[in-house]
Amino acid sequence: MANKVVVIGEMRDGEFRNVSFEAIAAAKQIAPDGEIVGALLGSGVKDRADQLFHYGASRVVVVDHDKLKNYTPEGYTQAAMALVDQEEPDAVIMGHTSLGRDLSAKLAARMEAGLVSDAVGIEMDGEDPVFTRPIYSGKAFEKVKSKDGVVFATIRPNNIPAQEADTSKSGSVETVDVAIADLQTIIKDVVKNTATGVDLSEASVIVAGGRGLKSEENFKMLDELADLLGGAVGASRGACDAEYCDYALQIGQTGKVVTPDLYIAVGLSGAIQHVAGMSNSKVIVALNKDPEAEIFQMADYGIVGDLFDTLPKLIEEFKKVVV
Repeated sequence: MANKVVVIGEMRDGEFRNVSFEAIAAAKQIAPDGEIVGALLGSGVKDRADQLFHYGASRVVVVDHDKLKNYTPEGYTQAAMALVDQEEPDAVIMGHTSLGRDLSAKLAARMEAGLVSDAVGIEMDGEDPVFTRPIYSGKAFEKVKSKDGVVFATIRPNNIPAQEADTSKSGSVETVDVAIADLQTIIKDVVKNTATGVDLSEASVIVAGGRGLKSEENFKMLDELADLLGGAVGASRGACDAEYCDYALQIGQTGKVVTPDLYIAVGLSGAIQHVAGMSNSKVIVALNKDPEAEIFQMADYGIVGDLFDTLPKLIEEFKKVVV
């Protein structure tokens, strides 16, 4: 059983991503009696790092450097390796995000260790953690055990619940000085072209649209329903190809993989490429005028009808019950 686990947290727009707290919960499953070290890399992040204590970190360490303002493979790898060398953990856990996927692979390669990516569950086999992860586009699951060396793993968002925040827990945040050098890439500015709002990959409710919406203007109807439910808007590749929305909203085999509590599919046929990205949603509601649409084969609830008639009625009904 692990004695020490390092959890590398991640922030976006000055706020922790929820998967950072979920990764701490995963670490506590691996080392229930061990030390959970919350780690944070970035620039000007030390003042926010104590939040990791609230979710179960035993200690918190930070590498705060102006060259870590934006993610670069070289800079973050140098900083993370310095932390791993200092802490000598039995395992390193982080979220299965674009940053986590890239950084974890680089760290594992440098340590000549294995990497379990996209884990959705953890159980213990004696002293060895066994990770469950989806394969074949979510059609099957495999159990993976890493027995030798440092265990590296990334956790899929919305699958391992974070423990309830305890704001009474606190501690001293330790700073680790690392010389960041030889950067081949320098990011001077980040330009965003997507709407602000709930992070699609961590949303508990997603309203997704397909080609059935027929236009960019009609696609905007999904925003109102998503706002009512405190959720995010997603899309099929067909809707993105038709330029109804930005590709940043694409869910599927070549887009984002999501696991919300509620997934509302509007005007989506249920092509296998799209299903690969949302099949593990806890509850799926489908709205389509074609009763033979594939999406109904996996939906928990289905509405057969013209979305342009049914969706506005749904929105009005939700307005009556959502405060």
